[in-house]
Amino acid sequence: MTARVTLYSRPGCHLCDDARAVVARVCEDLGESFAEVDITTDDDLEDRFREEVPVTFVDGRQHDFWRVDEARLRAALG
Repeated sequence: MTARVTLYSRPGCHLCDDARAVVARVCEDLGESFAEVDITTDDDLEDRFREEVPVTFVDGRQHDFWRVDEARLRAALG
């Protein structure tokens, strides 16, 4: 099963922790999976998302950054 949601994050980021909780809850409720990518392991990702983490993608397209709106994520996956 390919994850429909990708969460780009970095260790020690409290906004990333909050976003992970929302993404995990929504994906569990809807029977979807998500993948999390640590941007600090890739220089290109670090350059791209440094000021925006957490960043969420749905179906390969950027969906949110900084905060994840639960209702909006549910709608995107619905």
